[in-house]
Amino acid sequence: MLRLLGAGALAFAAARAGAELGRGFDRVLDAVVRIDVREVTFEDGARRLSGGTGSGVIISRDGLILTNAHVVGPQAVEISVTLSSLEHVGASLVGWDHWTDLAVLRLDLAEVRRRGLHFTAGEFGDSDRLRPGETVYAVGTPYGLSRTVTRGIISNNNRPFEEGEDQRGFETGAFNNWLQTDAAINPGNSGGPLVTEDGRVVGINSRAFLGADNLGFAIPGNVARRISEALVRDGSITRSYLGIVPGALQDLERFYSLAANTGLLVDSVEAGSPAARAGLRPNDVVLELNGRKLDGRFPEQLPPIQNFIASLPVGSTVNLKVKRGDGVLTLTAVTERLESRVGEEWAFEKWGLSVRQVTRTYARENQLDSDRGVVVIGVQAGYPAAQAGLDPGDILTKIGGEPIVDLDRLKAAYRAYVARPEPVLVEAQRQRRIALYVFKP
Repeated sequence: MLRLLGAGALAFAAARAGAELGRGFDRVLDAVVRIDVREVTFEDGARRLSGGTGSGVIISRDGLILTNAHVVGPQAVEISVTLSSLEHVGASLVGWDHWTDLAVLRLDLAEVRRRGLHFTAGEFGDSDRLRPGETVYAVGTPYGLSRTVTRGIISNNNRPFEEGEDQRGFETGAFNNWLQTDAAINPGNSGGPLVTEDGRVVGINSRAFLGADNLGFAIPGNVARRISEALVRDGSITRSYLGIVPGALQDLERFYSLAANTGLLVDSVEAGSPAARAGLRPNDVVLELNGRKLDGRFPEQLPPIQNFIASLPVGSTVNLKVKRGDGVLTLTAVTERLESRVGEEWAFEKWGLSVRQVTRTYARENQLDSDRGVVVIGVQAGYPAAQAGLDPGDILTKIGGEPIVDLDRLKAAYRAYVARPEPVLVEAQRQRRIALYVFKP
């Protein structure tokens, strides 16, 4: 009898645990949404509207949705969310961070209440506790197929990437490692959750290697939760910049007379950066930063160090203890605000010209004398810019004899042209050579 009671109790406990797991998984299924976006693009000298589809997961009872930055960005003009009930609801962009490929939306709660709709919020798990071999599920809308679930395992829980670019050319992946999974991730899965068997969100699906057999990658849930909270609070993420491009020290320690697990190798220093002005050089080894010892032996250790630097207050003084040759010296740098290489874009359709603001980062990477001006990203055949001879990559520096300090200066000149079409003299730089062009009505 005692053995029968024990078996019955075990069966009851197992059934109860299974029911709890089932309820947790159902909850996250109800929280996953499809996201349809119409956005403005500036291509070939014109302003155009394009559409795209991705996934997201509702993360709060007040209608916050977490998704990828490459699914929804600042250029979005219309966002439609499909709930698990298949009802469509409008949404707006709360905040966006291309560095981690994350964005936060908010459902139109007035519309939700007016129509008597309901939704469920998913719950985060602890992504730091994930281990290789653990079962996970990718949930989303691949190719627009709503409420699709694929199963796999965590193939690697600490995968580093070199900083890359998403389809808009923005930098992604410098400040965190990624979760690697063999759960199938296809176009349209982007922004959907990676979940455990009990329905806890432990990642946000972001990318896959094309041509590989189920090599998918997700932003860790702990990173996503921290970034989403900051985006809701501030609308954007402010980071510090030093200009150090790090390299892994593994197998190089003997060339620097270093013990293992000591220091951060400076692979290169970005021109004009705070690190360059402080005197840091390629092949230096940073032993300490503000008294904190650094260990950049392996590639997996570099993103956390970069995130530590990025998390410093902008404008703060940084003391670097540096090994150079046989000596050790102390250098002092002051952080700047981290900027993307991609600036604001605009199209001047009567000129057949689309441009992008030159940023400080773009100027440094292209060895420009300053960050003034705009770079041409497209011209339309038969329009004044094309007829004048401008090409993509040219940098407009003056218009009507006045410097183009920023995009607003060019917009003002365009408004004057539209009001009274007359020939306009433009100065542009091409491969460090200056030339003059005339926009004729």
